[in-house]
Amino acid sequence: MGVFRSYQLRMERRRRRLRAFRKGRELRPHTDRTAKIKPRDIILFTVVRNEKPRLSYFLKYYRKLGVSKFIFVDNDSDDGTREYLEAQPDTSIWVTDASYKRAHFGVDWLNDLLRRYGSGHWVVVVDVDEFFVFPHSDTRNLRALTDWLDASSVKSFGAMLLDMYSQRPVEKTPYRSGTDPINKLEYFDPGNYTMKRNKKYGNLWVQGGPRQRIFFEDMPEKAPALNKIPLVKWQKGYVYVSSTHNLLPRGLNLVYDEWGGEKASGCLLHAKFLDILRNKALEELDRKQHYAASREYEAYSKKIGTGTRLWSETSVKYEGWRQLEELGLMSSGNWI
Repeated sequence: MGVFRSYQLRMERRRRRLRAFRKGRELRPHTDRTAKIKPRDIILFTVVRNEKPRLSYFLKYYRKLGVSKFIFVDNDSDDGTREYLEAQPDTSIWVTDASYKRAHFGVDWLNDLLRRYGSGHWVVVVDVDEFFVFPHSDTRNLRALTDWLDASSVKSFGAMLLDMYSQRPVEKTPYRSGTDPINKLEYFDPGNYTMKRNKKYGNLWVQGGPRQRIFFEDMPEKAPALNKIPLVKWQKGYVYVSSTHNLLPRGLNLVYDEWGGEKASGCLLHAKFLDILRNKALEELDRKQHYAASREYEAYSKKIGTGTRLWSETSVKYEGWRQLEELGLMSSGNWI
């Protein structure tokens, strides 16, 4: 990378840090338990709005995985989300009614809280419909993974977003609060993925899967990105750039070998396609607070409710992380 490009990225990182500091003023502490954070705690950060049905299992899953503390940004929920989280003893909540879109789709808020409370910790940054699986996650927790990453001097860990779905239409795939959504969303696309290297940030840009196949069949280049970096040993000065797709400093994005090779990586099981998505899509389409004028939610609203199924003859039933590694969707690298 040339000297000028390196200078540009340093200036961009500085601008994003300043922007996060400024946008952080939009957040108000509602329930602040951060004084209880211990040096070795793994902390999860996320932004929510009207997600109460998902919260019970989400918290259960990540507690079992090894998350010690949770920091939520509640963006003006009115469905009981805030009240539910307030009752959780390991959870801190910041609230805001400011524009999600103008906060770079929540990234500015997260960057500010990560600066304040994540520095020196391994942090997990995910949405509430994303469930992290990694090599040996059926027998080892996040602490085992992060200890190995520390010993290997690795600061970030990549994961591919894997859209999960049922054999039924989305609107006929019911979800009951507190249950494991993957028990309903048992299938995924084993292939049908493309990747290219982002020259500016150095990360792989991955697209494909059922969202491209069903919702963006006429404009596949507009399909959502599936590359994420949900686990980072956070330090002051780090910033997420675009959701959790990439970070600065640039070196944190080098979580795969050139074409997705043998560096250890995981997957995020994406439990979006349940019956609760229909009302969520209509709400977000009306708010227009998401990326690209909520293009993704517009695509959902046109298809969901028409009997459209994501399942196809090539779909595969989920069996666990070893299956994903055999398919080349994640890797244990040299972690035995």
